[in-house]
Amino acid sequence: MTGATLTPSTERAGVRPGAAKATRRAPRRGQRWIAWLFAAPAIAAYALFVLAPMVRTVQYSFYQWDGIGPSPWVGFGNYVRVFTDPELSGTIVHAFELIVFFSGIPVLLGLAIAATIRRIATSRLAAVARAVLFIPQVIPLVAAGIAWSWLLSSDGLVNQLLSAIGLKGVTRAWLGDLGTALPSVGVIGAWVLLGLCTLLLLSGMSKIDPALYEAARLDGAGPLREFFSITLPNLRQEIGVCVTVTVIAALASFDIIYIATQGGPGNTTMVPGLEIYYRAFVERQVGVASALAVVLVVLVLVCVLPIQRLTREES
Repeated sequence: MTGATLTPSTERAGVRPGAAKATRRAPRRGQRWIAWLFAAPAIAAYALFVLAPMVRTVQYSFYQWDGIGPSPWVGFGNYVRVFTDPELSGTIVHAFELIVFFSGIPVLLGLAIAATIRRIATSRLAAVARAVLFIPQVIPLVAAGIAWSWLLSSDGLVNQLLSAIGLKGVTRAWLGDLGTALPSVGVIGAWVLLGLCTLLLLSGMSKIDPALYEAARLDGAGPLREFFSITLPNLRQEIGVCVTVTVIAALASFDIIYIATQGGPGNTTMVPGLEIYYRAFVERQVGVASALAVVLVVLVLVCVLPIQRLTREES
């Protein structure tokens, strides 16, 4: 037939090509609606328990409210107080200081440990090391805080070991000293996050092509050159995940500090999460607590988004 564009199958069925395409699109649209129906319960729960409280928190931040009585409008007064009150702004400074411990130590030490485990991956020691390093992720943070409080107390195991090796003059109540309380909390956080960072980095190293290391050895590269030329550039995404998780943990820290120091001594370990709790549920300053919570969310986004952009894999 001259000029005919119909395929034999459509000729026999008497169906035009456009109608055939439309019938193929229809099931896809139906599948999309089915997918949305399956996701609807999770979306509803997220909107009810996450989005709605966030909106109400922003709303409360513009009022002076004790949680029961009348709530006069104060505008941005609560936000001004967050940045001008030394007690409130000091908590933000403490959170940024904890980033050094929560993020710097686990990522840097995790890189070294993961590189070492990769070199002995076939030995039994590597499996034991992975299990031991992951133990802090299994232990509840409350239990970890209690255990470290005992270890760092005046007569705890740390001071006993220091005394045994002749460093009794260094011993102190590490969590009760103004100069060592915040670093001690940072060490606890670094211990908790070290295993997670190590396993993430180790999983990233396992996907690197072994041929790259063989070629580097043929060129005479040593372990350090292999690490900086091959391992580190190929771990950009994993490092980004580790830094993101640890920075959020530092800025939003609450559990360990509440159990170990409760913000003391003298507010030296007070962080935004703990200050929000005290302001909202103890001092009944719901508006100030809400403003500090909103500021904390903004700070987390300001810190995390650039990290994600810098570590994003190039197309």
